Amino acid sequence: MRFNLMKRKFLTEKELKRVSPGSPYYVEKGTYLTPLAQEVARQRNNAIIECESLDAVRSFRANNKILSIAANSHGGTLKEGLISLVKDIGYLVYDCGTSKDDSSDYARSVLEVLTLIQTGKAGSGILLDSDGIGSCVIANKACGIRAAHCYDRATAAKSRESHNSNLLVLAAPLLDRDLGNLIVTTWLDTPFLENNNQITLIDQVEKKLSQQTIVAVPGDCSCAL
Repeated sequence: MRFNLMKRKFLTEKELKRVSPGSPYYVEKGTYLTPLAQEVARQRNNAIIECESLDAVRSFRANNKILSIAANSHGGTLKEGLISLVKDIGYLVYDCGTSKDDSSDYARSVLEVLTLIQTGKAGSGILLDSDGIGSCVIANKACGIRAAHCYDRATAAKSRESHNSNLLVLAAPLLDRDLGNLIVTTWLDTPFLENNNQITLIDQVEKKLSQQTIVAVPGDCSCAL
C-alpha cells in the first residue's frame, strides 16, 4: 500500500499555473489534484482532462496543432480556402460545417467548435459569419473561450500576444481571400506574451465573477452582488 501511494501522481497549483487561463490541462488517469489545485483550476477556467496513459497525455498536448472551424452561409467559400491554407502549414482540421443558410445548423456548428476547444481536442478555432460580432458574443459566453473578432493583421497579432485568444472570428463578406489568409497566418504565428497586464486583469475579473451570488430584489428582476 505504501508503494502504491508513493507511485500516485499529484497535480499542484504551481504546475497548473504554468498553463494559460482557460486552457485545458492533461493528466494521466488517477492523478490526484490537491485542494488548492482544484481551486486554481476553477478560478482560471482550466479544464482538467484525464487521459488513459502518458502517451495519450502527450498526444493531447500536441493538439495545439489541431484547429476547429465553422462558417455560416456567408463564410463557406472563405472557409474552404482557409482549411487548405492551415493544412499546408501543418495543422490538422476539424471541419464542423456549415455552408447552409440555416441559423440553427450554424448554431450546432459553433457549439461543436467551442466544445472541441474546451475539451482540448483542438487547440484553437475559427468562426466565420456575416459581421464577426454575433459569433464573437456567443463564443465568449463559453467557459475557457477567449474569442476575438479580427479584421486586419494588427488586430490578429494583438489578440494573441496581449489577450491569448484561442478563437478567431472573421466577418467573411468584408474580407477577400488574401486578407483572410494574412489574418489567419498572423493569428496562428503570433505567440502569447506572458505576464502582461491584460491577462492579469482578465484573471481578476473572472475570479470576481465566480464569487458573485444572485440575490432577489423587489419586482421582477435580480442583481449580482
